[in-house]
Amino acid sequence: MRSTIFILLWLLITVHGGSPSRHKILEVERKLKHLRRHSLKTIKSEDGDIINCIDINKQPAFDNPALKDHKIQMAPTHNSAKKDLTVGSRTSRYGKKMNESLIVTSQVWQKSGKCAEGTIPVRRIRKRELLKADSVEEYGRKKPSFSHHEHGEVNKNLDSFVQLKNHSKAILFTVGYRYLGGKADLRVCNPFVEKDDEYSTTQVALLTGPHNDFECVQSGWAVNPSVYGDRQTRLFVYWTADGSKETGCFDLTCPGFIQTNNEIALGAAIYPISIPGGLPYVITIYIFKDPCTNNWWMQYGEKTNIGYWPPELFETILYNAQSVEWGGEVYSARVAQTPHTATQMGNGQFASVLDYSSAITRMRIHDNSEALKIPEWTYDFSDEYNCYDVWYMSEYIYDPQFYYGGPGRNPKCP
Repeated sequence: MRSTIFILLWLLITVHGGSPSRHKILEVERKLKHLRRHSLKTIKSEDGDIINCIDINKQPAFDNPALKDHKIQMAPTHNSAKKDLTVGSRTSRYGKKMNESLIVTSQVWQKSGKCAEGTIPVRRIRKRELLKADSVEEYGRKKPSFSHHEHGEVNKNLDSFVQLKNHSKAILFTVGYRYLGGKADLRVCNPFVEKDDEYSTTQVALLTGPHNDFECVQSGWAVNPSVYGDRQTRLFVYWTADGSKETGCFDLTCPGFIQTNNEIALGAAIYPISIPGGLPYVITIYIFKDPCTNNWWMQYGEKTNIGYWPPELFETILYNAQSVEWGGEVYSARVAQTPHTATQMGNGQFASVLDYSSAITRMRIHDNSEALKIPEWTYDFSDEYNCYDVWYMSEYIYDPQFYYGGPGRNPKCP
């Protein structure tokens, strides 16, 4: 026990220049022991991850008191994606080829093993990431996202949850209807993230509520060192019921999201990755509401249902969302500061470099209509156009395309 405590102390001193309290060390040890107690099988991935195969009925979600009596829904009762008549496809070695993009369904850990039916793959949390968090409860949570009211920078024509403090967004969004789903193909990139407490994500998000207390479910890919301990591009889900003040987290790092799939691990690395000028690998993300149970399902690819956010987590989005967003997000304390963060969005290229920049295609919404459809009314938005910009291409093409991203710090964004 003494040697374990010494090692943990040394690790934190190396990273932070300070030492944790004995209480925090013991709290971290209890948390890790608690998370691993139901592991039935361990898979060591070649990229350094450890995947625990956990009994589906004993997954982290059920540590949430609100889900004490919740019964798992193994499959959605209705899926409007089947009625998206705009889709055409051809087969490729990594999945499906759609609109000249290669749909990725692979994760690195899958080369090393698989989890049996009745279990789910859970990426093991590392001690060092948990120790670096301000507290065990805040690990895996985004920083609270209050809008820039104090600086008078809010665009009054935009919904307030679009603009967030310490977050820079380059997005396309739609408002004005009752949204029951949102979908897109997201080109998978590996942006440079300058500091360990910063991140860069690309996602599909559905939101509702006021700026300081909004509810949100989202999924996509992320480079997030503070959660994952490295700079690999990883699949993620995220939720919050109060603007990330006290609820919500990435993946399964807190009790909330219920996973039903035994083949895909949330937080695991995605491969292959797109590079500028190379093959455009994409992941397909579809978030939709089950009309019978009010569960918000997350689908990966065209038919793989990963799991869902149950309505017990929320107060308003359980009925419908007020907005759907597609695009990139960078978190840094040096957003809107000089010097600006050098953390990239997308693949680091500006949206105007069409053949090389990050793209989101096949954007769909599910409103009150029976089938998925292309959104009729959309708005593009960038917090810092000289750092990360946007370009929505909708004229003279059958299916609109959205380009976004940028390098962060550059001569126009010092």
